Amino acid sequence: MKFFNDLADFSDEQLHALLQLAGRLDTHPEPEALRGKVLSLLFLSPSLRTLASFQAAMIRLGGGSFVISPTMSIHGIETRPGIVMDGAAAEHIREAVPVIASYGDAIGIRAFAQRKDLEQDLADTEFKALIDLIDTPYINMESAIGHPCQNLADWMTLDDFSIPANGGKFVLSWAYHPKALPLAVPASTLYTAARRGMDVTVLRPEGFALPDTVMERARRAADAAGGSVQETDQRTAAMEGAHVIYVKSWSSTTSYGDTIADQKLRNELISWCVDESWFDNAQDDCRFMHCLPVRRGVVVSEPVLDGPRSIVIHEARNRMLAQMAVLHQMLGNSA
Repeated sequence: MKFFNDLADFSDEQLHALLQLAGRLDTHPEPEALRGKVLSLLFLSPSLRTLASFQAAMIRLGGGSFVISPTMSIHGIETRPGIVMDGAAAEHIREAVPVIASYGDAIGIRAFAQRKDLEQDLADTEFKALIDLIDTPYINMESAIGHPCQNLADWMTLDDFSIPANGGKFVLSWAYHPKALPLAVPASTLYTAARRGMDVTVLRPEGFALPDTVMERARRAADAAGGSVQETDQRTAAMEGAHVIYVKSWSSTTSYGDTIADQKLRNELISWCVDESWFDNAQDDCRFMHCLPVRRGVVVSEPVLDGPRSIVIHEARNRMLAQMAVLHQMLGNSA
């Protein structure tokens, strides 16, 4: 495996093999599998789970890692192209990335969307520019429009809780958040559930519909896997018979890049906070998922988050296991 950038790059057989490997590494550890291997970790945006889970994964497999972020550099890192560097930053990303990559056997890169130009973010322009600078194996630790490590862990979590693939109803719901957030998790989660063959409903208020290209990609995946994709702003209809609700906030797509207009829209939607009433006509054991971090009492009520429906901690632990499988395939002796 030379890169891990998008679940769409892998066949069903390859994905299932990764999931099986993740489960096996959990029950039958291989503490020498990556002995002597080094993973470079470049974080151009903040992280808790991604950073910690990759470091833990490398340690458990016998390897090592190091972390670089702009705030850690004594020189400061400039990321803008075509800039005259007469300001505070003394290092440019075009030199920094190849150097960082050269110190490891693979590199993980995390770079959030700029949230200024929707078409550029949908094209993952910034992330592609970064990987063009390297020739080592790489892992997408979240880009403008994708989060494959989260996606693989979520697929594993759905399997762990025996949530049906074909015939299972998956609700991807927008929720209130005081800030405009990237599209990466909702867009790639939608694709993942559709690829798994589930019947997916995107529940979102007016102004927050996912881009047409994102919806069409998911519909093609669903058609191929025997599932379906639809969208609505009607909670009762969306949640009817749901096996799982995956909650995530994201930016307004009708006001993308316009902070004031986006804020005006979301200020009217504070009531989009998931509480137990959302589950009235769902399956009795309908599960609550979220990639974390999550704002208590804003995105979801504490009784739901702390209750038996919530599987967010299990989901977060699976990040480490799924990434162990990716690293094993990328850097292991059999890679």
